[in-house]
Amino acid sequence: MRAKLAIALVLLVGTVSGASAAQPILIKNANILTVSHGRIENGAILIRDGKIAAVGLTVDAPSDAQVIDAGGQWVMPGIIDPHSHINADATNEGAISVSSMTRTCEVINPESIALYRELAGGVTTADIIHGSANPIGGQDCVLKFRWGKTAKELMFEGAKPGLKFALGENPKRAGTPSGYGQTTTPLRYPGSRMGVEDVIRQAFTEARQYQKDWDEYKRKGAAVAPRRDVKLEPLAEVLRGERYAYVHGYRADELLMTLKLADEFGFKIRFFIHGLEAYKIANEIAAHGAGVSTFSDWWGYKVEAWDAIPYNAAILAKKGVLVSLNSDDAELARHLNQEAAKLLKYGNFTDDEALATITLNPAKQLGIDQRVGSIEVGKDADLAIFDQHPLSNYAKVSKVFIDGQVYFDREQDLKQREAKAKEIQELKDKERKAAERRPPAAEKAAPQTTTPPTGRKKRPPESTEEVIR
Repeated sequence: MRAKLAIALVLLVGTVSGASAAQPILIKNANILTVSHGRIENGAILIRDGKIAAVGLTVDAPSDAQVIDAGGQWVMPGIIDPHSHINADATNEGAISVSSMTRTCEVINPESIALYRELAGGVTTADIIHGSANPIGGQDCVLKFRWGKTAKELMFEGAKPGLKFALGENPKRAGTPSGYGQTTTPLRYPGSRMGVEDVIRQAFTEARQYQKDWDEYKRKGAAVAPRRDVKLEPLAEVLRGERYAYVHGYRADELLMTLKLADEFGFKIRFFIHGLEAYKIANEIAAHGAGVSTFSDWWGYKVEAWDAIPYNAAILAKKGVLVSLNSDDAELARHLNQEAAKLLKYGNFTDDEALATITLNPAKQLGIDQRVGSIEVGKDADLAIFDQHPLSNYAKVSKVFIDGQVYFDREQDLKQREAKAKEIQELKDKERKAAERRPPAAEKAAPQTTTPPTGRKKRPPESTEEVIR
């Protein structure tokens, strides 16, 4: 009975609806926010085979197309979150300093309710990354939020892999008595900011030698290959440009330190995560070619965040840094559109510039902008329809498409709630009645007496030796 109740609770969140993958879809009478090519009022979008086939004021659609009349609602690209921790069984392996061998793709939970809730906020893609307990964390996993699919089917095919690095309080505190987990794990190195840098430098030194050994083996064709090291392989991929480097950090001095370290080893930092003091070194970040994925106005929640300002994104953008907004939080991810709206106040962003921080810019940072991030012909039909302009605090998501399929439908969701609530109550009533019909537990049997059948009590042992015997 409890299993049936659990199934009903899962079904309450909704199901995939809409046309089949083969049937074309025409969205008409829509205010289209392309992000890359401005706004199209009262326009249309044709979806075919999961791709955007046409977009404009007028679109020719085949006779068998499913027609969705947007009725003046707003269509934008699906929101992309470049820094998330949802759907993962764990986010940190904090007992060691270098955990580059760990992979979030191996611990994705496709049944996490956070996935559906973020769909309801217009999020279609997110990068699920390792936590920041280690100077060098684990490998990331880019997902499309195909609710109802398996973990493998959620993964964004062809997305370039990344590796998480972390600076500051989080990685160094495990090396201090006040660090987390000290009841079960010993203190570990590093315990200072300079120790964090040393750990990263030493790991890349080993990875560079590891790469050299393999290159020499392949060139000379030796009989015995170097020993495989799953910890160093991801770092060697970073050195070769085959894997992105994402760096968690707050303070300007630490971000600058890492830029110099990257230059020393000849690799590029793809983007800094958080980077609340990045505005102080915007020129240096731009010169390196790194981006920044930050918060709109989070401030003062720990010492490293004390110098944060809401104009961080605007200053970085004006200096030529590619800026995005991220969630780092399952609740915040449900209203990233509102976070983007704050940039209109703190920096005078245009609508397109603000929307780009949660669509096209994170797509570029993750290297998937050829497929998602804007409404353009040939790109994946990952779209979110809002009942009002998405930068309005009052806007709600009506529908969400991924690969041309509807994965969230607000109207359908609301209709299902009453039916599912009734079904759940019926299951509860059945369970209660079944419990009432169960017979009471049998009384416990009285303990057996130790008195022998003759009625005489047993003689207690006279010595320990007698007991042993």
